[in-house]
Amino acid sequence: MGERLTVAVVGATGAVGREMLKTLHDRKFPAARVRAFASARSAGARVPFGEENLTVEELKEDVFAGIDLAVFSAGGAASLKFSPCAAQAGCVVVDNSAAWRMDDRCPLVVPEVNPHHLEKHQGIIANPNCSTIQMVVALKPIHDAVKIRRVVVSTYQAVSGTGQKGIEELERQVRDLFNGREPENKVYPFRIAFNVLPHIDVFLENDYTKEEMKMVRETVKIFDDPSVKVTATCARVPVFYGHSESVNVQTEKKMSAKEARILLSRSPGVFVYDNPRENMYPLPAMHSGEDPVFVGRIREDESIENGLNMWIVADNVRKGAALNAVQIAEELLKRDLVRVRDRKMFAQ
Repeated sequence: MGERLTVAVVGATGAVGREMLKTLHDRKFPAARVRAFASARSAGARVPFGEENLTVEELKEDVFAGIDLAVFSAGGAASLKFSPCAAQAGCVVVDNSAAWRMDDRCPLVVPEVNPHHLEKHQGIIANPNCSTIQMVVALKPIHDAVKIRRVVVSTYQAVSGTGQKGIEELERQVRDLFNGREPENKVYPFRIAFNVLPHIDVFLENDYTKEEMKMVRETVKIFDDPSVKVTATCARVPVFYGHSESVNVQTEKKMSAKEARILLSRSPGVFVYDNPRENMYPLPAMHSGEDPVFVGRIREDESIENGLNMWIVADNVRKGAALNAVQIAEELLKRDLVRVRDRKMFAQ
């Protein structure tokens, strides 16, 4: 079936959209045709797809006829408007925004963790938050083995998580500082260059940020286990690509650090890089552009019973966004799920 598919990338001119096109090509996704869409101001632009360039088409409500599968990276507002149009046209949507993640009609999927949730999709599938994706890939094998009771995570997230504007702000501020100029803050509330901001997205009434609560709620939905308790602190750091996470878990049954290393080294999507005596641990600068979730600094938490600490690193634009979306598309194809069962489910 795949070779007859028409696939669309929506938001094709953005950093994640371009990475989605690259990932589709690199992984040889079996499509007869790939089309690129973006807003009216980008229509007519050219974006690379392998050795050719695709002409960007304007995103409109009526463009999805004849498109079988669409991966969206156009932001929440655009997704809320256009994803239902696609589903009503019979096109299956894999959406990278936060718009549909907690919607009960939409499975929230990481293929290494809960691919079976795709079986109940009704036309729109949500791609989780980048920081959630890399954490659950590393934690699900442990949860399956000894059941995780509680997760405490602190993140160190790259500016590319804010998109191209975050990258440009860090570049501009570094240049300004080195040239003796006072840097201007346009994207972040404070200077990001040579700084750390414990603030990603807006603050909520409970004084957590929206990013932190995404990690809490999305983890529970992906694991399909409300008994797992999660608390998060998310920080923005002056790194271009690659999110890092310090994760502490408490489990019902004992798992040693050695057992965790062995288990994770055999788990899909995980690469264990862990030898403290040789200074072997994952670094965002080292693993930018790579597909796996890298895990190191695995050690037992000596302050609590059945506790483990670990350090998790992944490229937020690849596994945290584009790759995970394409893996969902591959899984849909594998399970023969590239179809919409109920076109009225998302009627507007």
